[in-house]
Amino acid sequence: MTVSVVIPNFNGESLLAKNLPSVLAAMANKANEIKEIIVVDDGSWDGSVKLLRTQFQQVKRVVHKVNRGFSAAVNTGVRASKGELIVLLNTDVVPVKDFLVNVIPHFENPNVFSVSVHEAGYGWARGYFADGYVQLGMGTEDKSTHQSFYVSGGSGVFRRKYWVTLGGMDEKLLSPFYWEDIDICYRAAKRGLTNLWEPNSKVVHKHESTISKLSKSYVQRVRERNHLLFMWKNIGSSALTRKHVVGLFSRLLKHPGYIRVVLMALGRLGIAVSKRRKEIKEAKVSDETIFSRF
Repeated sequence: MTVSVVIPNFNGESLLAKNLPSVLAAMANKANEIKEIIVVDDGSWDGSVKLLRTQFQQVKRVVHKVNRGFSAAVNTGVRASKGELIVLLNTDVVPVKDFLVNVIPHFENPNVFSVSVHEAGYGWARGYFADGYVQLGMGTEDKSTHQSFYVSGGSGVFRRKYWVTLGGMDEKLLSPFYWEDIDICYRAAKRGLTNLWEPNSKVVHKHESTISKLSKSYVQRVRERNHLLFMWKNIGSSALTRKHVVGLFSRLLKHPGYIRVVLMALGRLGIAVSKRRKEIKEAKVSDETIFSRF
């Protein structure tokens, strides 16, 4: 199967200079089946575009004139891609030379939507419902393939055909960042598709991304807002929805400052409700069934 690597970038000149050579080395390994590397520059004002133009001419460049957020950059890259599989890599992720050798065979199963590669120190993703909210956790670093609640948008492999059918990452609801990869994987699972974690596919995540340079309070508020929007859009179970309402009011009573997050989310309530109708209509698997797997 042919592979396209998509790398979203925002003011990541130094990371591109440091880490793109490793991606090119992986491309040189024919076993990875990588046919193209696409960097989507999301309105950078540093020297990222010039660096790509002068030092990495073998890399395809797509440039946003203004910053549109992570989801939009990824969606642009996928639209520009030609591969059957899409590898999403953050600029601070370094793959080993054979990182796709153990991933590609999983896609021989037509039910597989995505496969998470193995970041050192991290296992498969858990998802469970508690206190009225979807909670995230991590499984152990097993030696065998495991189902994963979601596949990271910073180091994961996705089947392009299903990505397009699902409409890609939800940039309208969840921009500028956070929960967009969980959202698309959950939507896939609700339609009966499978997300996996492959322990023998190795990358190193250096955690030097641009988001770490933003205000921590702002990033946290966006993360919590998108958590709420994910709930309102995707949890169609009546029983779990009732538990969420109770959990939401409980959280507000215990943490009055949470009202700011709720108000931020309410600003996009109309979008969430519209998308919720679609998710309920197209779901083939219940929320409870998905959580029971983890």
